[in-house]
Formats: sequence, C-alpha cells, structure tokens
Amino acid sequence: MVDTMALLLPFLRSGRPARTAVRGAGAVGASGAARVSGAAGAHGAAGAAGAAGASGAFDGDVLLDAPDARLGPVLVAAARGEHAPAAALLAATAEYAEWEHRDRYVRRLAAFARSRPDWFRTWSATAPDDPGALLVGAQLAVDRAWDSPARAELLRQVSPLITAAAGGDHRDPVPWRLALDHARGARAGHRYFEELWEAAVRRAPHHYGCHVAALRYLAASWHGAHRECLDFAEPAAQDAPADALVQALPVRAVFAYLTDGCGPEVPRARLDAAADRAVALSSRLPAADPWPAQIRNLLAYVLLRLARRAEALEQLRLTGPYATSFPWERVSEDPLGHFLRVREALRGASGEPEERPLRGHGGPVRSLGH
Repeated sequence: MVDTMALLLPFLRSGRPARTAVRGAGAVGASGAARVSGAAGAHGAAGAAGAAGASGAFDGDVLLDAPDARLGPVLVAAARGEHAPAAALLAATAEYAEWEHRDRYVRRLAAFARSRPDWFRTWSATAPDDPGALLVGAQLAVDRAWDSPARAELLRQVSPLITAAAGGDHRDPVPWRLALDHARGARAGHRYFEELWEAAVRRAPHHYGCHVAALRYLAASWHGAHRECLDFAEPAAQDAPADALVQALPVRAVFAYLTDGCGPEVPRARLDAAADRAVALSSRLPAADPWPAQIRNLLAYVLLRLARRAEALEQLRLTGPYATSFPWERVSEDPLGHFLRVREALRGASGEPEERPLRGHGGPVRSLGH
C-alpha cells in the first residue's frame, strides 16, 4: 500500500505559497453559441454554435459544452481550415497571463483538431515553433494515447512533445498541467511527480488545472484515499483568492468520494464545508455564462447527492443554458438528457431525479478517460 501521507506532504508543502492574485480566473462574457429553440434540435447545434460541432448537443435553449465568445469564432475559423485565429487567441492568453483560459482553450482546440485535423496540420507546418501550436499538439498526443490499451507506453513516447511545449513560455503552467496528467497516465513515480508539481506551482500557485491533476494523481496512487485528497484540496482552497477556481477543488474531491464507493467514510461536515465553499465561489461568478458552467454543473450534482435540493436547483438556475458533459457523463451515456431530467425533477415537473441523497458512498461509475 502506498504511504499516502508521505506522498501528500510534498504537495502540501509546495502548494501553499504566499497569497498571489491570478489573472484569467474571471468571466469572459456571453457565450459565442447562439440559442436554438425547438425544431433546430441537435442537428442545428454545430451551426448555431458557429463551430461545426464545437457545441456537443442542443435541447431547446440548452447547450452542451458551449464555447465562450472568444473561442466560438476561433472554432468557426478552424472549421474553414484557418489556424491564425487559434494562434492569436492562445498568444493573447499568454500575453495577459490568462492561464485558466489558456488551459481550457488548449483542451478544446485539441479536441477539435482530433476530429478536424487539417487546420492544425497547417498551423504546425507553417509555425512549428509557435508555443500555442506546440501546446495543442502535446495535448492532442496525450488525448490520443490515453484512449489506447497501450496507454502507458504511448504516453512515454509523447514526452518530447510536452518538453517542447514547456519551453515555449517559462511562465506558462499549462504544459506542466499536461505533464502532470501525462505522469499519472504513464504511472510515473512519486518523486518525479513531485518535481513536476513544484515546477507547476512556481509558475502559477493557484492554477486550477494543475491542482486537479495533482488531486487525481493522489486518488490514483491510493484508491479510496478521499480524506487525504481533502487534506490536499482544503488548504489549497484556503490559500487561494476568493474568486479563484481552486475554491472548487474540495468539491471536486467530494465528487470523487460520492461516486467512488471505496475507502473510509468522510465526515458529513467536511462534505458540506466543501460544498459551501463552492457555493460562495459560484456567487462571485457571472450567471448564465459558459466560463463557470462546469463548476456549477459539478456543484449541482454534489448538492443533490447531499440532499441540498433547493441549493442544487439554484446552481442550475445560475448555470442558465450551459450544460457540461462533466459530471453528468460519469453517471449517464446521455449527459445532456440526464442534465435536463435532473433540472426538471428539481423544478417539480417530473418526479424524483435519478441521484439519491447521500447514504454512505455512491455506486460505481464508468471510467471516461482522463
């Protein structure tokens, strides 16, 4: 069995620097995805989002994984084979140290390049040293390797791509988030992971993506170590600015606990405290905006499992039309449909939702990549 506390201590030590404001954690404005009602249905989603599939699905005025106002036009251009807007967007996030936005955009651009690769091939060929292209390419390679039965071996082969991306901008924590994910998938040792973690937090001490990557590494190192994961998440949130996304890290740990069905019981007070912290964060973020949508979707799920139904409904109201695949994909093959059923049930329109109030641990959930 892994000595979890020995593994945890370096994370606690290196993850608690002096309080530092982090740019890029705020909102980006209204979504670039237009609402489509009724008959437009799922077939109208890609066009209405302006991204040829950037928005995963529609149902009435609800969008799944909608791009924001900055990303939507970039995906439109990529669908036409144009890479310059993507390069400009990522360059802007680096110029203004918008690391949270940069991380999200890199993930979405890599996902788009996986299904529509021509624009990205042109970008890589014409600007092979562009830090944005290097980063998207590294993310794309990790995503592809992650889905293979030979994951660990394939991930080791893409290490040079991550190294090249990390050399693009010494301030950028996103390559290090990618390296943390890579190390987990490649089953890297704890000492190596600690070195990556320390490099990540030197660059951005409160970067949400890096903290989630570390949290998931801890969970994978000792299945069921939910108390230890909260021991990591709680001080990270306490040390972060009030509007930083890391404030939602404890509720992410609670979600893992509720859906795992393994390990010792976590006191209810800790679960509620994590939810309270995330509720406070949500109140500071703009309503009906795609930027905080995943945090609110996650929080709604956790509140529902904690039998805090009125608060769960409030989070869905604040989310507005922006459903996200996570966390609903962890409990259903149809995340948008599941989101809609939960919302209607909480509104009192169609009986009880499928999730039940907390009674010990949750049941098993499907594994859905990284």
